[in-house]
Amino acid sequence: MTTAQIKALQIRIGATPDGFWGLKSIGSCQAHLRVRMPTANPWPAQDEASLLAFYGHPGDENQHVALDVSGLGVCYEGSPVNTVRCHRKVAPSLLRILTKISASPYAYVLAHYDGCYNDRPMRGGTLPSLHSRAAAIDLFDAENGNLVHWPMVATMPIEVMEIFAAEGWLPAGPFWGRDGAHFQATR
Repeated sequence: MTTAQIKALQIRIGATPDGFWGLKSIGSCQAHLRVRMPTANPWPAQDEASLLAFYGHPGDENQHVALDVSGLGVCYEGSPVNTVRCHRKVAPSLLRILTKISASPYAYVLAHYDGCYNDRPMRGGTLPSLHSRAAAIDLFDAENGNLVHWPMVATMPIEVMEIFAAEGWLPAGPFWGRDGAHFQATR
């Protein structure tokens, strides 16, 4: 992002618009998104016991549904996607999110869908990824990947993050400082 873009983002999130993305801006961004999350967040905490109690065992495909996303502009590697395999508990929320994004000026991120269900451990770890529970989604990974710093390099719009936050989903970019493509149904 340019200095002007950082300043605009800082104004949006209530931080001092100085063009420097540091700890104060990070804290303001996290607070900005937390305020948009439901007071009674429907999703579990990120610890393994809470995830197991809420979502069940990682890789349990009996908990998955084929979410109909036809007509929303979701594409994988340039080809239209009609269904997204996700956990049954996140399906209604994820459909609302994708529908809102599809109707927004940021619909282009849906043309770069990079997956929901993937039974694997977290990158660089041994615990299961939220993808292994089909409770996470990646969008526009090419510009917002795991090791790409958000918002200095990654391009995921804050407006997309606000849509996810309104449903209680955690946008990784502002909370991890990287992986702006990743959104997960945890608090």
